[in-house]
Amino acid sequence: MKRIVLISILLSACMMGFAQGCLDPLLSQEMNRRSDDERIEVVVLMKAQYDRSQLSRRADFIPTKAERRAFVVNELKAFAEVSQLDLKRTLAEMESHGMVSSVRSLWSANTLYFEATKTAILDLAERTDIETITLNTQHQWIAEGETPKPASDTRETTPNITKVKADQVWEQGYTGKGVVVAVVDSGVNYNHLDLADHLWDGGEEFPHHGYDIVNDDNDPMDDKGHGTHCAGTVLGDGTAGSLTGMAPEATLMCVKSIRGDGFGGAVNIAGGMEWSVEHGCDLISMSLGMVGAGVADKEILRRTCEAILDAGIVALVCAGNEGMNILQIMYPIPNNVRVPASCPPPYLDPDQMANPGPLSCVVAVGAVNYNDVAADFTSQGPVTWQDTEFGDYAYNPGIGLIRPDVCAPGVGIKSLDYENTSGYTNMDGTSQATPCVAGIVALMLQKNPELTPAEICRILEETSVKLTPTKSNITGVGRVDALAAVNAVQAWDGVEETALNANLFPNPTHDNVTIQCEGMKQVEIYSIDGRLVQSLSVNDSECLIEGLDCGVYMVRIGTKVGSVVMKMVKM
Repeated sequence: MKRIVLISILLSACMMGFAQGCLDPLLSQEMNRRSDDERIEVVVLMKAQYDRSQLSRRADFIPTKAERRAFVVNELKAFAEVSQLDLKRTLAEMESHGMVSSVRSLWSANTLYFEATKTAILDLAERTDIETITLNTQHQWIAEGETPKPASDTRETTPNITKVKADQVWEQGYTGKGVVVAVVDSGVNYNHLDLADHLWDGGEEFPHHGYDIVNDDNDPMDDKGHGTHCAGTVLGDGTAGSLTGMAPEATLMCVKSIRGDGFGGAVNIAGGMEWSVEHGCDLISMSLGMVGAGVADKEILRRTCEAILDAGIVALVCAGNEGMNILQIMYPIPNNVRVPASCPPPYLDPDQMANPGPLSCVVAVGAVNYNDVAADFTSQGPVTWQDTEFGDYAYNPGIGLIRPDVCAPGVGIKSLDYENTSGYTNMDGTSQATPCVAGIVALMLQKNPELTPAEICRILEETSVKLTPTKSNITGVGRVDALAAVNAVQAWDGVEETALNANLFPNPTHDNVTIQCEGMKQVEIYSIDGRLVQSLSVNDSECLIEGLDCGVYMVRIGTKVGSVVMKMVKM
């Protein structure tokens, strides 16, 4: 109850002003074409947004990644619940009168989507808590040209594995075991022999090892082939003959976010990403992207990718296959890279610091051939977000946001055929490069499950085979090297490296508090809502804290060998 009250207070600052002009122009045009009794699929972006800096500060006190993920998910869900509560009541009333149907919501982007009549939409446009109402447009998420081609009958370890030296990582004992990879795509043929014995156990609720966001059911069977092929590159184990996966013992979570024709809405993709995180994935592999995205769709996906970063999860996302279309009016730079690969990375390369900005969970992946030459189709950066609510990474003036981050083999990639349980097929695309990198991340996470998204991105970049002197808008920092990346990861033994002996007394207190800890360098005191209250530089084993108001605080004590967080109560 206290958390709900706190969130209600936080929301009050977001609810001021009268909502005018919140109808997206595309929706207005569609409304003009529809009759009064027709329902239109719409998306509502709520005005209220959780303060990310506050959320991150609070999450930083959480000791493990799993606990951090649960904390962030629960906080954002509670925030969305409160901010959407009054609107949902209105929608329920409208639904009882046949004006609205099929209401669903997203906690990651604080968004709802549903079908509504024109009258309902116009009524909703008068609300003060809505930022934008837009059309739920369906886009083609799988790039043209990514079609299966016949594969050889050779039974082998595929050359993309040996090219990035993943097989040499296996010799060290790292095969991805215990790491849950969510493949968000067209679904997966989970009956394929190369996948069947290492699928996520969803229990009775999810008997088919994942979820179908599009049809809102628990059977994410692939009806296009794209997702199965990508899953095979992440973790196909060669049971049927060819070893295709970078992390052949990783665990597969199957998430279907697009229809069999390759089309879907931004809310479906965002929903697939947040479902994966909510149900315990360790990373996301997503060979999907929207070309020519509208502002509202970009904002939904950026909000989602930021929330997923805050939860401590990394997403590997394909840059797109529009590289040959740069000169066309539809796909010029800075709009050549697909969304959400155009979202910021979790780590800013030094070359990006000339035009820095906020971060998200996305490691964008481009494609090269087996000679480390950029594929002619791979999409090219930079991108910009200056035309959205975020207003960052200015392109003119400015260098924009460099995309992609890294590249991987994406030409002539052999992987799993979805039409049977033992076959293989070849495909080309950044979609094929992306699961290669996802598999490498699974190997890294087996060695150290507590790696943060920023650490993962940094290690991938610093260990890649450099193809250009600086980070490139075609191949990123370079082509990934699994062996170098895993070797750069410090193994985690499940035990904190440094046990600091710190003491607060008296605690609780009616007055001042004394902190004792050998080698103290910095003391930071945060209120329970994450606000920094005091910051002290210390060069002693003892310090006195004075002047605090009554309340509950978190104290971070930093030393030259580590830090510890303790709870303090002022009565």
